[in-house]
Amino acid sequence: MIIACPACRTRYVVPDTAIGIDGRTVRCAKCKHSWFQEGPSLGDRPARVAESAETAPPPPPAPPAAEAEEAAPPPPAEETGEPSNPDARPSVSHWRSNTAEPEDAAPAPVEKPVPDEPQEQVAKPEPPAPVAPEPEPEPEPQTTYVEDDSDYSQFDHEPPFRPRRNPLKLWTAAAVLFFVAASGAAIAVNYYGLPSWVPIERPTFGMEQPQLKLEFPPEQQDLRTLPNGTEYFEVNGSVTNTGRSSSSVPPILIVLRDEQDRIVYTWELAPPQAELAPGETVTIREAMVDVPRSASVVEIGWKPG
Repeated sequence: MIIACPACRTRYVVPDTAIGIDGRTVRCAKCKHSWFQEGPSLGDRPARVAESAETAPPPPPAPPAAEAEEAAPPPPAEETGEPSNPDARPSVSHWRSNTAEPEDAAPAPVEKPVPDEPQEQVAKPEPPAPVAPEPEPEPEPQTTYVEDDSDYSQFDHEPPFRPRRNPLKLWTAAAVLFFVAASGAAIAVNYYGLPSWVPIERPTFGMEQPQLKLEFPPEQQDLRTLPNGTEYFEVNGSVTNTGRSSSSVPPILIVLRDEQDRIVYTWELAPPQAELAPGETVTIREAMVDVPRSASVVEIGWKPG
């Protein structure tokens, strides 16, 4: 419907539902004038229905069962009348009152197909709601064992405090290890002697025995060549126990040297008795052949342990 402001004559196109049948108070947006606007009369409805029917798109074809059509009743005749002042614009009440100007011809009735039975509307199934994909499970943490220090960095996180090492404990442990190693080496050397690869000059004879006395006078030692050309050497001497207790007699070692003081021959001599009583003496007399011809000096002593 069209309404006009009575103060400034500004027209507005508003829907019928905005005013209603009983009318309502409206306000002009231009001059801010307020007035009561009556609702649309019943005589205006057929014309508006016809206009809406002409402008509306054609209805969809009716189903085969609904072929009957019902004609709409013609609109009621409107009263004719002439306005008192044709030059003056019609008021708002004139546009919506029953005394409006007669129309030359009534609008053609609009035929609407009325189905015999209401067509059931088939509800379209709603599309399923999108399902959110399930989150992938988090991978399990893997433990990595680092065998070397290639990934070590001095800027890595470290505990704020480290336990202090006691230097006294370290020195004590080192001293104990050194004592154990030295004791084992001394016992091994005393029992087995120094190995041959050790570049140390080892004594030729063993330590002196405090209770045993060796007596091998040089004039009693006989080193000569036999008529058949064989070198002959004879040893003569004695061993005496000068102590107050019995003592075991170790083996005796005989060494022959040449004129350059080099050892050319050694001979180990077992004593006739393994143990001597206090004051007891044992005589030793042995001979050997095939000694080197270069032997010129004889040395006699105890065999090293």
